[in-house]
Amino acid sequence: MDKLSNKKNPYFDIQGLNHIALVCKDMKKTVDFYEGVLGMPLVKTTDLPNGLGQHFFFDIGKGASLAFFWFPDAPPAEQGVTITKTLMGEMGDVTTAIGSMNHIAFDVDADKVPEYKQRLEAAGIMTSPVIHHNDTEEGVSFDEVHSSNWVSSVYFQDPDGIQLEFAGWTRMMTQDDVIHEAATESDKEAYLKRKNEALAAS
Repeated sequence: MDKLSNKKNPYFDIQGLNHIALVCKDMKKTVDFYEGVLGMPLVKTTDLPNGLGQHFFFDIGKGASLAFFWFPDAPPAEQGVTITKTLMGEMGDVTTAIGSMNHIAFDVDADKVPEYKQRLEAAGIMTSPVIHHNDTEEGVSFDEVHSSNWVSSVYFQDPDGIQLEFAGWTRMMTQDDVIHEAATESDKEAYLKRKNEALAAS
Protein backbone atom coordinates (compact mmCIF):
# COMPACT_ATOMS: atom_id res chain seq x y z
CA MET A 1 0.00 0.00 0.00
CA ASP A 2 1.51 3.32 -1.04
CA LYS A 3 -0.44 5.53 1.37
CA LEU A 4 -1.64 4.95 4.91
CA SER A 5 -3.98 7.97 5.03
CA ASN A 6 -4.79 11.29 3.38
CA LYS A 7 -3.74 13.26 6.46
CA LYS A 8 -0.98 15.90 6.18
CA ASN A 9 1.52 17.04 8.81
CA PRO A 10 0.80 20.76 9.32
CA TYR A 11 4.07 21.49 11.16
CA PHE A 12 7.00 19.61 9.59
CA ASP A 13 7.71 18.14 6.15
CA ILE A 14 8.67 14.73 7.53
CA GLN A 15 9.31 12.45 4.56
CA GLY A 16 9.44 9.11 6.34
CA LEU A 17 11.92 7.32 8.55
CA ASN A 18 15.63 8.06 8.27
CA HIS A 19 16.87 5.47 10.77
CA ILE A 20 16.24 3.76 14.07
CA ALA A 21 19.31 3.00 16.19
CA LEU A 22 19.34 -0.08 18.45
CA VAL A 23 22.05 -1.78 20.52
CA CYS A 24 23.41 -5.28 19.89
CA LYS A 25 25.61 -7.67 21.86
CA ASP A 26 27.64 -9.00 18.91
CA MET A 27 27.93 -6.94 15.72
CA LYS A 28 29.05 -9.94 13.63
CA LYS A 29 25.96 -11.96 14.62
CA THR A 30 23.83 -8.88 13.90
CA VAL A 31 25.33 -8.53 10.40
CA ASP A 32 24.89 -12.25 9.78
CA PHE A 33 21.20 -12.01 10.71
CA TYR A 34 20.09 -8.73 9.13
CA GLU A 35 22.15 -9.02 5.94
CA GLY A 36 22.59 -12.79 5.72
CA VAL A 37 19.07 -13.91 6.74
CA LEU A 38 16.83 -10.89 6.11
CA GLY A 39 18.81 -9.65 3.08
CA MET A 40 19.17 -6.03 4.26
CA PRO A 41 22.30 -4.56 2.62
CA LEU A 42 24.95 -3.30 5.05
CA VAL A 43 25.57 0.21 3.70
CA LYS A 44 27.66 2.05 6.30
CA THR A 45 30.03 1.03 9.08
CA THR A 46 31.79 3.28 11.58
CA ASP A 47 34.25 2.63 14.38
CA LEU A 48 33.43 5.07 17.16
CA PRO A 49 36.30 7.16 18.57
CA ASN A 50 38.09 6.43 21.85
CA GLY A 51 37.08 2.76 21.98
CA LEU A 52 33.37 3.59 22.35
CA GLY A 53 32.35 0.82 19.94
CA GLN A 54 30.80 0.57 16.48
CA HIS A 55 27.80 1.94 14.55
CA PHE A 56 26.51 0.02 11.47
CA PHE A 57 23.61 0.82 9.10
CA PHE A 58 21.39 -1.55 7.08
CA ASP A 59 19.23 -0.39 4.15
CA ILE A 60 15.57 -1.27 4.81
CA GLY A 61 14.16 0.44 1.72
CA LYS A 62 12.57 3.77 0.74
CA GLY A 63 15.54 5.77 2.02
CA ALA A 64 15.33 4.38 5.55
CA SER A 65 17.88 2.38 7.50
CA LEU A 66 18.11 0.26 10.61
CA ALA A 67 21.22 1.08 12.63
CA PHE A 68 22.97 -0.76 15.43
CA PHE A 69 25.41 0.39 18.06
CA TRP A 70 27.81 -2.09 19.59
CA PHE A 71 29.19 -0.86 22.92
CA PRO A 72 31.87 -2.99 24.64
CA ASP A 73 30.43 -2.05 28.06
CA ALA A 74 26.68 -2.15 27.25
CA PRO A 75 24.48 -3.61 30.02
CA PRO A 76 22.76 -6.89 29.01
CA ALA A 77 19.23 -7.07 27.64
CA GLU A 78 16.57 -7.60 30.30
CA GLN A 79 13.26 -9.31 29.53
CA GLY A 80 10.27 -7.15 30.41
CA VAL A 81 12.49 -4.05 30.51
CA THR A 82 14.47 -3.70 27.28
CA ILE A 83 12.93 -6.63 25.37
CA THR A 84 9.61 -8.43 25.61
CA LYS A 85 9.19 -11.57 27.70
CA THR A 86 7.24 -13.42 25.02
CA LEU A 87 6.88 -13.38 21.26
CA MET A 88 3.95 -11.32 20.01
CA GLY A 89 1.09 -13.59 19.06
CA GLU A 90 1.93 -16.04 21.85
CA MET A 91 -0.01 -16.04 25.12
CA GLY A 92 1.89 -13.90 27.59
CA ASP A 93 3.09 -10.44 28.50
CA VAL A 94 4.74 -8.24 25.84
CA THR A 95 5.16 -5.22 28.15
CA THR A 96 8.46 -3.33 28.09
CA ALA A 97 9.70 -0.27 30.00
CA ILE A 98 8.80 3.33 29.27
CA GLY A 99 11.29 4.70 26.75
CA SER A 100 12.17 1.22 25.47
CA MET A 101 11.79 0.04 21.88
CA ASN A 102 9.06 -2.62 22.04
CA HIS A 103 9.34 -3.89 18.45
CA ILE A 104 10.08 -2.87 14.86
CA ALA A 105 7.67 -3.63 12.03
CA PHE A 106 9.05 -3.79 8.49
CA ASP A 107 6.53 -2.83 5.81
CA VAL A 108 5.78 -5.66 3.37
CA ASP A 109 2.96 -6.63 1.02
CA ALA A 110 0.22 -8.14 3.21
CA ASP A 111 -0.32 -10.97 0.72
CA LYS A 112 3.32 -12.07 1.14
CA VAL A 113 3.25 -12.41 4.95
CA PRO A 114 2.49 -16.19 4.92
CA GLU A 115 5.28 -16.79 2.37
CA TYR A 116 7.74 -14.72 4.41
CA LYS A 117 6.82 -16.68 7.54
CA GLN A 118 7.77 -19.88 5.70
CA ARG A 119 11.07 -18.37 4.52
CA LEU A 120 11.97 -17.33 8.08
CA GLU A 121 11.17 -20.79 9.40
CA ALA A 122 13.24 -22.40 6.61
CA ALA A 123 16.16 -20.27 7.85
CA GLY A 124 15.66 -21.63 11.38
CA ILE A 125 13.90 -18.54 12.76
CA MET A 126 11.02 -19.13 15.21
CA THR A 127 7.92 -17.16 14.22
CA SER A 128 4.47 -16.35 15.53
CA PRO A 129 1.37 -17.46 13.65
CA VAL A 130 0.23 -15.11 10.89
CA ILE A 131 -1.86 -12.54 12.76
CA HIS A 132 -4.63 -10.43 11.24
CA HIS A 133 -5.14 -7.31 13.38
CA ASN A 134 -8.75 -6.15 13.28
CA ASP A 135 -11.41 -4.13 15.09
CA THR A 136 -13.16 -7.08 16.73
CA GLU A 137 -13.36 -7.47 20.52
CA GLU A 138 -10.42 -9.90 20.41
CA GLY A 139 -8.42 -7.51 18.20
CA VAL A 140 -6.91 -10.33 16.12
CA SER A 141 -7.72 -13.43 14.13
CA PHE A 142 -5.39 -16.23 13.09
CA ASP A 143 -7.23 -18.17 10.40
CA GLU A 144 -9.85 -16.01 8.71
CA VAL A 145 -9.37 -12.39 7.68
CA HIS A 146 -12.13 -10.31 9.28
CA SER A 147 -13.74 -7.50 7.25
CA SER A 148 -12.30 -4.92 9.69
CA ASN A 149 -8.71 -6.19 9.26
CA TRP A 150 -6.21 -3.33 8.98
CA VAL A 151 -2.81 -5.06 9.05
CA SER A 152 -1.57 -8.64 8.69
CA SER A 153 1.74 -9.66 10.21
CA VAL A 154 4.17 -12.24 11.52
CA TYR A 155 6.52 -11.70 14.48
CA PHE A 156 10.02 -13.04 15.09
CA GLN A 157 13.19 -12.11 16.99
CA ASP A 158 16.78 -11.24 16.15
CA PRO A 159 19.82 -12.80 17.91
CA ASP A 160 19.45 -10.38 20.84
CA GLY A 161 15.75 -11.10 21.35
CA ILE A 162 14.68 -7.82 19.73
CA GLN A 163 11.10 -8.27 18.55
CA LEU A 164 10.64 -7.80 14.80
CA GLU A 165 7.59 -7.92 12.56
CA PHE A 166 6.79 -8.19 8.88
CA ALA A 167 3.59 -6.15 8.61
CA GLY A 168 1.39 -5.34 5.63
CA TRP A 169 -1.33 -2.67 5.70
CA THR A 170 -4.55 -3.97 4.20
CA ARG A 171 -6.48 -0.71 3.83
CA MET A 172 -6.19 3.06 4.08
CA MET A 173 -6.99 4.56 7.50
CA THR A 174 -9.87 7.02 7.90
CA GLN A 175 -11.20 9.21 10.72
CA ASP A 176 -13.29 6.20 11.81
CA ASP A 177 -10.02 4.55 12.88
CA VAL A 178 -9.30 7.27 15.47
CA ILE A 179 -12.03 6.70 18.07
CA HIS A 180 -10.30 5.94 21.39
CA GLU A 181 -9.46 8.41 24.15
CA ALA A 182 -5.74 8.49 24.91
CA ALA A 183 -4.96 6.80 28.25
CA THR A 184 -3.47 8.80 31.10
CA GLU A 185 -1.61 7.82 34.26
CA SER A 186 -4.95 7.77 36.10
CA ASP A 187 -6.20 4.95 33.82
CA LYS A 188 -3.41 2.62 34.96
CA GLU A 189 -5.29 0.72 37.69
CA ALA A 190 -8.35 0.00 35.53
CA TYR A 191 -6.19 -1.34 32.71
CA LEU A 192 -4.07 -3.45 35.06
CA LYS A 193 -7.22 -4.97 36.55
CA ARG A 194 -8.45 -5.98 33.08
CA LYS A 195 -5.00 -7.29 32.14
CA ASN A 196 -4.66 -9.43 35.28
CA GLU A 197 -8.16 -10.85 34.86
CA ALA A 198 -7.42 -11.76 31.24
CA LEU A 199 -4.10 -13.39 32.10
CA ALA A 200 -5.73 -15.37 34.92
CA ALA A 201 -8.50 -16.54 32.59
CA SER A 202 -6.00 -17.74 29.97
